[in-house]
Amino acid sequence: MLNASETKPVHGPAAPANQVLFLCSGNYYRSRFAEAVFNYHCDRRQLGWRAYSRGLAIHLAPPNHLSPATRIGLRLRGIPFHHTAAEKQAVTAADMRKAAVCIALKEIEHRPLIQTLFPGWEDRVIYWDIHDVDVALPGAMLPMLEQKVMMLIEKLTGCRP
Repeated sequence: MLNASETKPVHGPAAPANQVLFLCSGNYYRSRFAEAVFNYHCDRRQLGWRAYSRGLAIHLAPPNHLSPATRIGLRLRGIPFHHTAAEKQAVTAADMRKAAVCIALKEIEHRPLIQTLFPGWEDRVIYWDIHDVDVALPGAMLPMLEQKVMMLIEKLTGCRP
């Protein structure tokens, strides 16, 4: 369960409202799935929140634009692909600044990258523990990620998606 500190704006009162940034390494699998699930449910309920996703090391991801596991996971849930970006994208400082909430999908994997790329930001990010395919199968991780996204939506909006 998220606590209050896990949903407060990460950049103070000047941060734009209602935007969530999901970070992973390649912006290919986990972050894109989280982005699509979040946007689909917020759009359906007109909750006024929007997610975007970025990668900390997109050069490590395969050249395809979206993981087959993400495609399958979204299809099984009836979530159209337009709820995620058309292509993977590297995170920029502007991306970090515009998020009211920034979530990296695996602390042990992403904290060092954030420290290197954006020194001083590593403690402003919320870290989840969603393993990549080298550690756990998508069939186990995507339901866990979906549940965390749904809990986040409820916490941010006060509405059950």
